Amino acid sequence: MRSVAALVSSLLLMSTVAACGSDSDDEPKNVSAKAAALGTLKPGVIKVAVQPYAPYTSVQGDKIVGLDGDILNYAAGKLGLKVEPQVTDFAGMLAGVQSRRVDITIGGVAWSADRQKQGLFTDPPYYSPPAMAVRDGKTYKTVDDLKGLDLGTVEGYVWVKSIQAVPKAKLHAYPDANGVFDDLGAGRVDVGFLDPLIIIAAQKERPELKIETQYMTPPTAAEVKAKPAYAYFQPYQTGFYLPKKATKLEKALSEQIDAMYQNGELEKLVKKYGGDPEQFLKPAADVATARRGVDRPQDWTPPSIAK
Repeated sequence: MRSVAALVSSLLLMSTVAACGSDSDDEPKNVSAKAAALGTLKPGVIKVAVQPYAPYTSVQGDKIVGLDGDILNYAAGKLGLKVEPQVTDFAGMLAGVQSRRVDITIGGVAWSADRQKQGLFTDPPYYSPPAMAVRDGKTYKTVDDLKGLDLGTVEGYVWVKSIQAVPKAKLHAYPDANGVFDDLGAGRVDVGFLDPLIIIAAQKERPELKIETQYMTPPTAAEVKAKPAYAYFQPYQTGFYLPKKATKLEKALSEQIDAMYQNGELEKLVKKYGGDPEQFLKPAADVATARRGVDRPQDWTPPSIAK
């Protein structure tokens, strides 16, 4: 879950921020009045902080690729903005937004009431479902199915807390996702908890592991009340994260995101990376209640594909 997923990416980086574009080179020409009015740090350009987290975000040359990258590139194109990435780690992404050194950060950033106090969130470009990596032939559906099992995740991820709350389950925490997959394939772990597209990508890249992706039936409100750590077994809403003063840009991007739910673009992109639109593009009931009266009006309806 990307609310705490700095660890893996920080191991890949040697510096906090490495710019992937010059402030003076490749200035966009003939910036439209509409694009200039969005108030980006450089007219006609949207500066984006990202960390390497394929297949959600990666930088190839001067372009962001991956699910989040494709969504932003599409929306920015509609708004007449050139996307300019800067590579950092997860903490640097948030800090860059909160200090307004960049216009936005993307990459499965989880919405939270605390985080929105220091920045703005767009409408969710997708909802991240609770995914499990399991060995072929095994089926687990609910938290009760996990009791007494060996459960793996990456050190520092919020699923650590959830796993620790499962009766008689044994936690296996690893420095990175590869450790989870290695032990899952070897039979030392029964279930691995990771972001869903990471599991889907591993299925394709490491077929010898013989693993598959399963989606958990989220725990009920009563179960979460009894064991609050179970909340991390529920879907979470992602968002593109912007500085507090970037109200025009946030509104414009949210409008583009909402339109992508309706015109089929988001379904196409989720499928491109192996995701299930039914899991990624339909909100749980608590998505609306979490944000209404916080950073959305009381009548706000989260975007969704047709139900």
